[in-house]
Amino acid sequence: MHRYICLLKCLFIAFNLVDDAYGLEIRDELQHIAQIPLSTAPQFVSKDAPWGLTTYANVPYVPCLSKKQGLDYDIAILGAPFDTGTTGRPGARFGPRAIRSGSIGINSGWSVFTGENVFQSNAKIVDCGDVPMTRLDNTVALKQLETGHKAVTARSPTSRDLSPFPRIINLGGDHTTTLSALRAAHQNWGKLSVIHFDAHIDTWDPKVVGGGISDYAAVNHGTFLHIAHEEGLVTNSSIHAGIRAPLARPVKDLENDRRCGFEFLTARDLDRLGTAGIIERLKARVGNANVYVSVDIDVLDPAYAPATGTAQPGGWTTRELLIILDGLAGLKVVGADVVEVAPAYDGTGEITGLAAAEIVQSLLYLMVKTPLATD
Repeated sequence: MHRYICLLKCLFIAFNLVDDAYGLEIRDELQHIAQIPLSTAPQFVSKDAPWGLTTYANVPYVPCLSKKQGLDYDIAILGAPFDTGTTGRPGARFGPRAIRSGSIGINSGWSVFTGENVFQSNAKIVDCGDVPMTRLDNTVALKQLETGHKAVTARSPTSRDLSPFPRIINLGGDHTTTLSALRAAHQNWGKLSVIHFDAHIDTWDPKVVGGGISDYAAVNHGTFLHIAHEEGLVTNSSIHAGIRAPLARPVKDLENDRRCGFEFLTARDLDRLGTAGIIERLKARVGNANVYVSVDIDVLDPAYAPATGTAQPGGWTTRELLIILDGLAGLKVVGADVVEVAPAYDGTGEITGLAAAEIVQSLLYLMVKTPLATD
């Protein structure tokens, strides 16, 4: 019995010695960490980068819509959380958030395709957040968005060598939001040629898409280009690309489309012309005009962009669209958008948001690549 008690005492002492040694080791390690000089702490590239907040590609957030003075930038990312102009599945009001989320992996590296780095160019790119838009009155909401666009472009550009006004890339939102963007851009640039990437023509007479029910119902994502023409916002040298959705009236819809100043390339024209042929046709159509580029994410096949309200099979791949966009370098792009991203219909990989974010980067490239005349 005595021998058993002595064994227990020895084990107790041994355990205490091990515990003390482990404690001393941890304490020494902590002291070592505490002695690391601050000069070896992480060095952040930009003090203005909104770490922990989701802006597009982590560019600085600027309160462009506030009354704060002294804010300047060259290109602004601006969200339009609106989807009550859609005739299909709703949810695009969450598109700006999804596009910004999809841009997290976009860094300030150099493109292997263009050789450019838009984030290290002489253009100051910022994210202005979203325009506050009511969800209860479309007329008011679209006016709020137009007012927001005008406020953003009323600021001074950082570099007047790039443009006399800041330019905006609008994150939709359903495609009705492009009407507000065109109204605001027209104030600075006059009539614009529109390059419209979409599965649908979106020049429908409001009596067809809207049913002639009311003036309120007439303004929607299928009629906004018709209305833009009626308001004198667009030239007669505009063009659609990627069209494949059925027409409501096979003859009259196309007649009205031409009256609104548009030609079109179908999705299957890509098989015949190739990307180079599509680029050539788009450039020839708009010429030297000031251009607004509008990208409805449903120009892509649902295999590449399922998260949209009116998906149409038979569309382009993400790679094909990006090649075409990059090929438009040299055009005088005064504004652009990516719309109709409805993330509720995306998969776990969020491929639609990823595609939309890459498209925004290509649009930034077009703006950075070609300065606009100041006369």
